[in-house]
Amino acid sequence: MSEYDFIIVGAGSAGCVLANRLSEDGRYSVLLLEAGGSDLNFWIWMPIGYGKTFYRKSVNWMYHTEPEPNLDGRISYWPRGKVMGGSSSINAMVYIRGQQEDFEDWKAMGNPGWGWDDVLPFFRKSETNDRGATEVRGGEGPVHVATMDRYLHPMCEDFLRAGEELQFARNPDFNGPSQEGVGTYQNTAKDGMRMSAARAYVRPARKRPNLRVVTRAMTTKILFDGSRATGVRYVRKGAEHDVRARREVILSAGAINSPQLLQLSGVGPGALLRSHGIEVVRAAEGVGRNLQDHLAIDYLFRSKVPTLNQQLRPWHGKLRHGLHYVLTRRGILSLGVNQAGGFVRSRPGLSKPNMQLFFSPVSYTKAVPGKRALMSPDPFPGFLMGAQPTRPTSRGHLEIRSPDPMAPPAIHPNYLGTDLDVQEMLEASQIMRRLAETPALSRLIEAELLPGPQVQSDDEMIADIRARAGTVFHPVSTCRMGPDPVRDVVDARLRVYGIDGLRVADASIFPTVTSGNTNAPAIMVGEKASQMILDDHRPGGSNKGPARSADGQCVPETPVSASFQTA
Repeated sequence: MSEYDFIIVGAGSAGCVLANRLSEDGRYSVLLLEAGGSDLNFWIWMPIGYGKTFYRKSVNWMYHTEPEPNLDGRISYWPRGKVMGGSSSINAMVYIRGQQEDFEDWKAMGNPGWGWDDVLPFFRKSETNDRGATEVRGGEGPVHVATMDRYLHPMCEDFLRAGEELQFARNPDFNGPSQEGVGTYQNTAKDGMRMSAARAYVRPARKRPNLRVVTRAMTTKILFDGSRATGVRYVRKGAEHDVRARREVILSAGAINSPQLLQLSGVGPGALLRSHGIEVVRAAEGVGRNLQDHLAIDYLFRSKVPTLNQQLRPWHGKLRHGLHYVLTRRGILSLGVNQAGGFVRSRPGLSKPNMQLFFSPVSYTKAVPGKRALMSPDPFPGFLMGAQPTRPTSRGHLEIRSPDPMAPPAIHPNYLGTDLDVQEMLEASQIMRRLAETPALSRLIEAELLPGPQVQSDDEMIADIRARAGTVFHPVSTCRMGPDPVRDVVDARLRVYGIDGLRVADASIFPTVTSGNTNAPAIMVGEKASQMILDDHRPGGSNKGPARSADGQCVPETPVSASFQTA
């Protein structure tokens, strides 16, 4: 049976970081298992290509929630990356860390070492910003963060002026000293191509002799010896493989797959596991609970002036911009969809912004909900504005449907489960109406197409929210970090309560959802987790003693031969 010092399950935003950092100095052997395949795909590397991967089974888990009562019984589609890089390979590439107060709240919830001053060094360590390093921005990290202003549509400037007319300040950097204000988004990109976690962290490390990467390897079970995790079982090409971890198993499979794998392996709500005939290794009620996600509402407008629709709808526009991108890796196809936006307060008396705004100078009236294929916009000039409350108070859950590891879990988001969330979604709609009424934007708008001028009263706007609002794909907190072994899943060092040799390091450990897009903080978790693990396994660390094999014999830290097993 193969043995490694560390086994990492999931090559997503955090797992790729862990594979790089834990293998960096050559002392430890590392196995990285990924259920999906290679990320060498044109539509993954081309920034705007995520419209093509949105419904592509070859790179996407394509989850669906249960019918949501608070959204008129609608089922929500949740794409998640099933490919090297995880969701960082199929997302919209917006780089947002969150507010400093988010992490201060994490610390105040009983998680020492997770305040803003604690996590900032790991954000900086991960990043190379194209504007250069500052006290809060990194300049030498693996993840390249690109400023896209020179390619943005001119309507972005009209949106920013509209924000100023509502007394929202301009902010040149949402990841700078303050997040508040309106501005333009930065993307995880380099040389006009997506900077996924796989590109940033695994590609530079793949030739290391102590790192083995196995793709198309579906992990089906964590192996235990009593209350200690000793390895994992995975299926590849129809064959089962058991591999042993001399030191630790680390779950980085994401906010859906990490709790799912824990439950399948006997760590989760006791009654749920017994109902599926699964032996309970540890009854842990918090596994799969505390699910949070961002819910957003879009408003669609017909424009009096040309938008990206006119550049990309005609066949000759597709050809011209496609050739320009292929030849130069520049231009509008090197951008994400959300070009401008902001973080603002929707009502007086708030201590920090509670609303994220999005502006896209393109529209897709007939697109499948959530799918924004930039190359197939509306035939008329149009644009979109969107808004989402940054800190929803509703909590959902997910749970396995059966002991079959191939069966998707049942996901219950519980959107709009509190009165505050309903009120803030109403305020999100009202902000977009206020923006549309400013001189800067009203002169450009021919008509509001969705929801339309017939929707006016608060009750009508709330009904529209229930009929149209959708996820922006930020599920977190299903293996929540916290001080309570009964309600929480991992401690502040990301160790699973009641289990030795097992950690979780991905967005599932967030105590609360951060204010904005979640990819950057997930990468930060990978960086911080890597450092904690290395510290704990140094002499005198919290994991004392030599590594031991399954029969209890001491094992030297001997690297294994390098391997990158695909297909």
